[in-house]
Amino acid sequence: MSVFEISWAHAWAGLGLTPPPDLFDALLAAYSEPQRHYHSQQHLAECLTHFDQARQLAEHPGEVEIALWFHDAIYDPRGKSNERLSADWAMRALMSSGASEATRLRVERLIMATTHDATPTSSDAQLLVDIDLAILGAAPARFAEYDQQVRAEYSWVPRIVYNMKRRRVLKSFLARPHIYSTSHFRERHEAQARINLAAVT
Repeated sequence: MSVFEISWAHAWAGLGLTPPPDLFDALLAAYSEPQRHYHSQQHLAECLTHFDQARQLAEHPGEVEIALWFHDAIYDPRGKSNERLSADWAMRALMSSGASEATRLRVERLIMATTHDATPTSSDAQLLVDIDLAILGAAPARFAEYDQQVRAEYSWVPRIVYNMKRRRVLKSFLARPHIYSTSHFRERHEAQARINLAAVT
């Protein structure tokens, strides 16, 4: 079984629910859209692998795992509402599967935490955001590939403008006391993330 099939089964078992038919294929198709270079099946697989290694940290593991599946389900590099639209898709899927309102609201908050506009406060949001940011602490070759993939997604932006805005974003992570909220990711990725970010800012 692939990482996707294993994770999909874990996520819905953790929720105690049965997924809507064809949703698995629809999500994988979404992550294969041509405008995606970084926010692709590669990124999803990396996130799911990181989660599998840190599953024990989750308060509601099924909710964190399904939130990872949906966190970039909608991705338009020119869009301003990707997280909101992704969360809306997740809410529709969970509602059709009979998820409780509490579960739906927690998953919604988890997906919206990946806007990275505020430090997450709940333990599950901290875990999910750390997973999403784990790429910053990847091995240098993978980080360089990631940097090129993000540039490809914004190829329509003039290079001088892109470089200015990209540096601003990456410097904002460097300026934090800690890039990662959980000790699990801090111990494994913080030092390399700071080396990687310093090299491109």
